[in-house]
Amino acid sequence: MDLREKFIILIDNEPLKKSDAIIVLEGDGFARLNRAAQLYKDGWTKLIVISGGLNAPKIGSYPAEMMKKELKKFKIPNKNIILEKKSQDTKEQAENIIKMATEKKWQRIILVASHFHQYRAFLTFLKEILKKKIYLEIVNAPASELPWFTKNKSGRRIDHLELEFEKINQYSKKGHLASYSEAIDYQRLKESK
Repeated sequence: MDLREKFIILIDNEPLKKSDAIIVLEGDGFARLNRAAQLYKDGWTKLIVISGGLNAPKIGSYPAEMMKKELKKFKIPNKNIILEKKSQDTKEQAENIIKMATEKKWQRIILVASHFHQYRAFLTFLKEILKKKIYLEIVNAPASELPWFTKNKSGRRIDHLELEFEKINQYSKKGHLASYSEAIDYQRLKESK
């Protein structure tokens, strides 16, 4: 079994833990909001942060304000929703959220993206944590109940998955992502605490 396969198994099978905030990344329509709202209602945290500030989003993505409006349908109070509206991509989301977490002295966050995006999102957030030399626990909770082969506005999620692994290779070469080995070591450290 290679490192990538081990990494995928660890991320896909991570147990949930009570956390300071749920971080739901903008993208994939409103599909990620169902997962975030359910985690909130199940009591994993009392705060949801919607991260992403795309003003002219691509098909399949909505600005944070629109996502907040949609999230309110789940009867989550305004005071329990924070918007992070500066980020234009996953790297900026990681930078801005890690900064917010440090300022608020959070110890643990639940990261919610679509299943196909969770791997790269996690590696991006972990890279920022390693760069800042801080300890912040990231719990992976992808919106995994989404269909893979059904076509939506942005295409099929199975096709996005293939693109995500290409992006992991590209962004790794640029130094934007933690390595699979670093991610496995981090997961081991989390489990030992």
